[in-house]
Amino acid sequence: MSRRALYVETVIRTDLDTLWEYTQDPRLHERWDLRFARIEPVAGSPGRFRYTTKFLGIVVNGTGTHAGESTRPDGGRTSALRFASTERLSLIKSGSGYWRYSPVDDGVRFVTGFDYTTRWGVLGRFADLLFRPVFGWMTAWSFDRLRWWLETGTPPERLPLLSPSASRCRRSPRTGKDGSAPRILDTLEQA
Repeated sequence: MSRRALYVETVIRTDLDTLWEYTQDPRLHERWDLRFARIEPVAGSPGRFRYTTKFLGIVVNGTGTHAGESTRPDGGRTSALRFASTERLSLIKSGSGYWRYSPVDDGVRFVTGFDYTTRWGVLGRFADLLFRPVFGWMTAWSFDRLRWWLETGTPPERLPLLSPSASRCRRSPRTGKDGSAPRILDTLEQA
């Protein structure tokens, strides 16, 4: 991951199996993640999906592929993905990232790191100076929204808008492996 890669971390008071389900099931994932309006598995293609995002009234579609490690020697799990959009309105051309799930005394530490390339040349790089911090905020807000859902049982659609807060999430990696992508990402095919 590059120096500009986005990173978000939170601890959720739940068990590993529940967190895995709520993040890996597309129907549940799209309910808590502000970045996605729709996530649909591609029939007959395990690990492949289509997604729709809506940002400032702009609707963009893309494709992705993902793989997960549901058993790791350290007791945690990882999930990696690659994503891309061919739509000209999409600032993001392609990207990749991971989720890391680490059991801790009071729940599961849930971490993401991801990066992407932009289109539109110099204009795209300039637009990304504004978009990247917003995208990071959306990710952190969504992680806290998921935390609220799992800890209180309140569905995301019923949470007051100001209940989740991006400020509750760590936004820079700790020293060690949290800021580095898992090896599974190296073997994942392009979106």
